[in-house]
Amino acid sequence: MTDAETKNDAQATGRAEYGHALSPIPRSAEGAVSEAPENVSAPDTPDAGGYMPRGSVTDELTSDEELADELMEDALIDDMLPADEAAPKKDAAGKKHFKRKKKSSTVDMTSGFIPKLLLMFAVPLIFGNLFQLLYNTVDTLVVGNFVGKEALAAVGSTSPIINIVVFFFNGVSIGAGVVIGQYFGAKELEKLHDAVETTIAMTFVFGIIFTALGVAGTPFMLRFMATPDDVMGPADTYLKIYFAGVMGLLVYNMGSGILRAVGDTQRPLMFLVLSSLLNIVLDLLFVIVFRLGIAGAAYATIISQFISAILVMALLTATRDIYYFSWKDMHIDPGIFRRILEIGLPAGFQSMITSFSNVFVQSYINSFGSSSMAGWSCYNKIDQYIFLPIQSMAHSSTAFVSQNIGAGKVDRANKGSVAALAMSVSLTVLIGIVIIVVAPQAVGLFTTDESVIEFGTLFLRTNVFFMNFNAVNHVLAGALRGRGNSKAPMICMLANFVVVRQIYLFIISHTINTPGTIGFGYPVGWVCCSISEVLYFYFAYIRGKRLNRREENV
Repeated sequence: MTDAETKNDAQATGRAEYGHALSPIPRSAEGAVSEAPENVSAPDTPDAGGYMPRGSVTDELTSDEELADELMEDALIDDMLPADEAAPKKDAAGKKHFKRKKKSSTVDMTSGFIPKLLLMFAVPLIFGNLFQLLYNTVDTLVVGNFVGKEALAAVGSTSPIINIVVFFFNGVSIGAGVVIGQYFGAKELEKLHDAVETTIAMTFVFGIIFTALGVAGTPFMLRFMATPDDVMGPADTYLKIYFAGVMGLLVYNMGSGILRAVGDTQRPLMFLVLSSLLNIVLDLLFVIVFRLGIAGAAYATIISQFISAILVMALLTATRDIYYFSWKDMHIDPGIFRRILEIGLPAGFQSMITSFSNVFVQSYINSFGSSSMAGWSCYNKIDQYIFLPIQSMAHSSTAFVSQNIGAGKVDRANKGSVAALAMSVSLTVLIGIVIIVVAPQAVGLFTTDESVIEFGTLFLRTNVFFMNFNAVNHVLAGALRGRGNSKAPMICMLANFVVVRQIYLFIISHTINTPGTIGFGYPVGWVCCSISEVLYFYFAYIRGKRLNRREENV
């Protein structure tokens, strides 16, 4: 029996048992699942594999929509069973056969209570990002308290350089996650497996390139930022070691992105907890016991990152779930690779250019001396924690929207975007109130230098409430990327985070040139960007119901 016959059989079962036929999955004029990635074959395309149906559905259903989803899932997924319970295998024609575990670690976000699904996805992600931040935070705490002010300034001032590479690659991983999530929502399991293989292969290629560029380009980038002489030496040491081991970070981030795309945020959290605890132990050992200084902090970080990468790759290769990865099957599928880049490159390019523009902000801050630099470093570390719920809800929005767009549920995708935005802004307001009160104590965790605490407190209290606008920026950008639209958020963010911010900094540095007014360059970009993104999203998708090439017949 072919897949087309299986589908007809499932529709007949719906008529006989429930009194109506199932509606087909929405399709575009080109025959693809609405807004699914390119090369996603339609679910009712006849398949030569001749998979046999499992039988009738016996699960309790609460709505016609759930009935349709369950019967279609029976016809299109659970019928594709191999003879044993091994991972995907190929038949004589080279067709992969998949077995989805009875108890899967994936989360289907195409049905159910939206806020609950978003929180179930975001909360483990918040804790995961929290532990990931511990890598550099512990470095900062240990270096600031046991090495010196110059080393503290070195760790902080290298963040914009590190972020140029890391943010670019994270943008590409967003593209991979969207493609995998849309295949998952569309129930295209063979394409999902090909996307996983392509994603891992791509990661190793980019990792080699970024390692070479990072190590070779460190001296130039530090001189470009006008790094003071007393900070240049330790900053150069830290950056070169960090980039030498950046492969571990990239592999972990991409592997965890694959898991997030199918709704699994719990196991990446466990891996980060283990590696973060290891990082703390190694920091104390290398810096305090072995007295390796700032180099010890860098070694502790890259070793911990490699451990997390090994753990996530071990999971992907050992699992029997639908996102299984096989080393012998690793390859780059040209069509999937192109689709990943179509979504990921705009996001990565935007993040990289924005981070590069922050190098200019850092250079303005550097002109006020090492105390201002160290205070800005402390502010940025605390700001990263404030950003956690925003970042996590943005990833949640991307995963939610990509799965629902893949399933053809555009209205549900819009509702999820609004819900994610409301939750993110609300939580950011509460965090801002707390930070305003405890700002000096928060900065004091990183240093005992009174001048550094004064600068860090100034930056925090000036900027923290404007993070609400940043929540709007990133959650809406995540929702747009989940649809496969990366160009609109890229344009909005580049225009405001780079152009508007640099215009502001140029003007203010020649008129009211103080650390506070320079630091306020961040909120200026956030506010302008949120206004432009809200207007675009409302007129394009809420009021205008914009149809792109992936939504024509939804």
